[in-house]
Amino acid sequence: MGRNRRKPFIIEKLAITDLADKGKGFGKDEEGRAIFVDDAAPGDIVDVLARRKKKSIFIGTIQKFHTRSASRVTPVCSHFDLCGGCKLQHVSYEQQLAFKEKDVQNVIQRIGKVAVKEMLPIMPCKHQEFYRNKLEFSFSSKRWLTREEIDSGIPNEAQVLGFHPAGAFDKVIDIDKCFLQYEPSNFIRNTVRDIAIEQGLAFFDARQNIGFLRQLMLRITTLGEIMLVLCVHKNDQEKIQSILDEIIKRIPGLTSVYYCINTKTNDFMYDLDMELYHGQSYVEDRLGDVTFQIGPKSFFQTNTKQAEALYQVIADFADFEGTENVYDLYTGIGSIALFIAKYCKQVVGIEEIELAIKDAKENATRNNIGNTAFYAGDVKNILTPEFAKKHGKPDILITDPPRSGMHPKVVQMLLELEAPKLIYVSCKPSTQARDFEVLSEKYEVVKCQPVDMFPHTHHIENVALLKLK
Repeated sequence: MGRNRRKPFIIEKLAITDLADKGKGFGKDEEGRAIFVDDAAPGDIVDVLARRKKKSIFIGTIQKFHTRSASRVTPVCSHFDLCGGCKLQHVSYEQQLAFKEKDVQNVIQRIGKVAVKEMLPIMPCKHQEFYRNKLEFSFSSKRWLTREEIDSGIPNEAQVLGFHPAGAFDKVIDIDKCFLQYEPSNFIRNTVRDIAIEQGLAFFDARQNIGFLRQLMLRITTLGEIMLVLCVHKNDQEKIQSILDEIIKRIPGLTSVYYCINTKTNDFMYDLDMELYHGQSYVEDRLGDVTFQIGPKSFFQTNTKQAEALYQVIADFADFEGTENVYDLYTGIGSIALFIAKYCKQVVGIEEIELAIKDAKENATRNNIGNTAFYAGDVKNILTPEFAKKHGKPDILITDPPRSGMHPKVVQMLLELEAPKLIYVSCKPSTQARDFEVLSEKYEVVKCQPVDMFPHTHHIENVALLKLK
């Protein structure tokens, strides 16, 4: 590699043997260096342009194919090469599932250092396309260009509505058809773009922090209800009314239309005031027997149908008899708690975000579920011996923490509580495995059920049943 250890270099005929972190292809060269390759599939033999990223990590891009993997498939999305949202769309779904299942097994063994009595086969997602109920799109006055377009001198000034590619906060890929969200998502997005262009509205320039239109958020539920949220940069009521009136006119069946005004330099919308412009203040979706009211800021599982399957796994692992006192940590809007409430005596949910707890209480009331109690606050501060004394020792404890896993204080409190059954739901099995190692002081991992919530991505959920030794 010469003196410049970061200078790119070519590796010829690299055999891709596996999928690795974030869905990159993985292979080792003749010197034993581990190379992670974008858009590669196990079975590919490729020439790779590689560079050292840090320490012993090398990142590569394919320059030439010698052999294409039998597990390769043609991506259905025309934006696949640029977007990066569905990174595994070029790999057969069977191969994706095999990768995810093995990944869960590996991290539990490597990080958790615990034995799992029964590792169940991964649960596939019935729908590999059009499975999300929520998406956010960005307006931009700068279009993301391919290398060929840049070399040919095509300017990137354009009025586009779509997704930011990884690492490009100021440019957007103009999306024609996305295969993630239920229809009529594509019709709505393209219609909104057309209206905005017709009305001569300025699309946002993130680098200069100028322009009018910033974001479009769509929620489309399995019950066919649609919420549209338009985020603008300035409180120009004439422009806001003009575009929203035309949207309502051209897009029939909108259940709820909001707008918000974001003058900040970041795109985070959930700290903004949401102004209801048209229709009702919420949309409805259903998980099992429970109907949820979902507002513009509500936290709700983005794959409704697969969430229902996931929650049924939790119920099956719990094997309720009807007398159980259940704690549900990191409860969000109480979706798990309300789903399982009919199976047990009581469910007590804890969640840090107050708005989510407000939603949980309202949804409990409207579904006539009277055996739940919800508390807002950091789990590590709420879950104390005094709390357990007030609400009774849990027979079953369910925890569904964020990707970072549980705070060490929470893990220690679980060891003190000694719930006979502990069901740990995780969207990042590596942090789940880390917590397994600490919990192994008193618990054994009886079984795990990986669940594919997001096809064509590297993300995976894992449900684990732990029992006191």
